[in-house]
Amino acid sequence: MSRLNRRAVLGGLTLAPLAMPALVRAQSTSKPVKIGLLSDMSGPYQDVGGPGNRVSTELAVADFGGSVLGRPIEILQADDQNKPDISTSIAREWIDAQGVDVLADGAASSAGLAIQQVCREKKRIYLITGPATSDMTGKQCSPFGVHFSYDTFALAHGTGTALTKAGGDSWFFITADYAFGYALERDSADAVKAAGGKVLGSVRAPLGTADFSSYLVQAQASGAKVIGFANAGTDLQNCIKQAAEFGLARGGVRLATLLMQVSDVVSLSQKVCEGLVYTDSFYWDLDDKTRAWSARWGAKMGGRVPGLLHAGSYCAATHWLKAVQAAGTTDAEAVVAKMKALPVNDFYNTDVKVREDGRVMHQMHLWQVKPVAESKSKFDYCKPLATIAPADAWRPLADGGCPLVKA
Repeated sequence: MSRLNRRAVLGGLTLAPLAMPALVRAQSTSKPVKIGLLSDMSGPYQDVGGPGNRVSTELAVADFGGSVLGRPIEILQADDQNKPDISTSIAREWIDAQGVDVLADGAASSAGLAIQQVCREKKRIYLITGPATSDMTGKQCSPFGVHFSYDTFALAHGTGTALTKAGGDSWFFITADYAFGYALERDSADAVKAAGGKVLGSVRAPLGTADFSSYLVQAQASGAKVIGFANAGTDLQNCIKQAAEFGLARGGVRLATLLMQVSDVVSLSQKVCEGLVYTDSFYWDLDDKTRAWSARWGAKMGGRVPGLLHAGSYCAATHWLKAVQAAGTTDAEAVVAKMKALPVNDFYNTDVKVREDGRVMHQMHLWQVKPVAESKSKFDYCKPLATIAPADAWRPLADGGCPLVKA
């Protein structure tokens, strides 16, 4: 080897380590930031979440400019089938093998609690939008869990308190037989008792039940003035439809839909749902901003109208991206600190606080499905009954049992 060639080779070897950091930096800035949605894509919560949650997240990413920290944003979605074992398996594979930066949705509460545990172990933020159990920010809270949209405490205390004070002072519950149903019945029963009512009994129905006739007969036989449906999705729709067939409302029994969304009214018809009362933090026709966003979402979803979880998915992704930008990193500890420091602002939230336990302190609303004759346009289903301030809507911080609060 000539002296000139040897000098060139040695010079190259000397420079190589100096060149590597630039190469690593180039790779890290081109590597996508990944958002992983674990959703119900084929079960009872498909319409209230499912593909619509991906569209909401896509809108959030588009509105943010399609990238963060100079890196493109990629969205993954998988069907967790509302099963904890499937949810945890996908979550671990996404984090360990695919480098997913943040997990979102979760659908059923049992699946969501399992995802929260994985995220706690792996130090990944979990944007909780599908699961409703208030235990997410209570005894099973996580330093990396942020709960958007709703929870069983707010739903129960909005609807349960209103109906009890309106004369429905005796209740019987038909409850989904898993974590979400238990939490919704528990929180609703507490609200009923606090408002001066009493609970006469309850019965539990498996997730995905098609025939609720035997459960409705038990509820009717109890003599309760209110039958509380502590379920959601197609389970709730089947309860409402079969209760109408039984003529329960005509017999003077009030139906409490504790987790109802506008998609349920679409599926069942406004006539069947007329008079039902429910609690929600979002309604598509709330103001000009919600109408404009809903039109964008509907254009990608075949003309449908979005519900609470669709709005919540947009809210969650947007707030996470803002926090990543502000933190200058996707590191979970740094980003979650920014999420709790920054107010939540989007098309239906203004300067909303993220509490120490991870609860997003949305304003809640009490709605009633109005008669068809009062509707002025397509999807004009509901009228507002009351607005519930955050301090009244959500469980007091000291009452949840979250270890983060004690610390």
